[in-house]
Amino acid sequence: MFPIDIQPLVVQHGYWAVFLIVMLESTGLPLPGETALVLASAYAGATGHLSIAYVIAAAITGAIIGDNFGYWIGRRVGAQLLPRWGQYIGLTPNRLILGEYLFERHGGKIVFFGRFIAILRVFAAFLAGLNKYDWRSFLIFNASGAVVWALVFGIGAYLFGDAMTRFSGPLGIIALVGLVLGLFVFWLVMRHQEKKWEEKLTNVALDEEQGKLERREPNDAA
Repeated sequence: MFPIDIQPLVVQHGYWAVFLIVMLESTGLPLPGETALVLASAYAGATGHLSIAYVIAAAITGAIIGDNFGYWIGRRVGAQLLPRWGQYIGLTPNRLILGEYLFERHGGKIVFFGRFIAILRVFAAFLAGLNKYDWRSFLIFNASGAVVWALVFGIGAYLFGDAMTRFSGPLGIIALVGLVLGLFVFWLVMRHQEKKWEEKLTNVALDEEQGKLERREPNDAA
């Protein structure tokens, strides 16, 4: 991630800060888009200076626009950009191998759930374009993921931002506990999925290296 303090940006510029940071992250820059959404939502809940509906709308719009920029950059010029600039934005050869492997088998799932995983949130759209994933399918899964992501993290942070005043009495406490457990389970599922993809990355990279060694051995013997 770029070393920037986004809290003052969110407080001073509100919806525009959320929109721009999320859009740039979705385009392919390693910026803290999810953090911007959470901070703005919590700030809205705690102070009332921002509307949670507009915060979520800004995040959804930024995510969809940014992802489409990233998709078309990857599709049109991705192959030309990677040899020179890939290392600077974190697109290592292993990640490219993983991206190709995943989009061949789980394209729609990657676009949708990639919104919830840090590495894929930055690179999923670019990799979808680079691997020529169908744009219409990309648009549907991308928009769906953006909406669910913004609602889950936006509403969750909004409620926790003013949890002491919003949840009172036995029913309020039960609702708060239920929300905490639901978000925790969702977080566990996402982390488990991320670990599975990391394992696939390792296996694919090992298979690639093994293939290189096998191709070299006949040449060495000759």
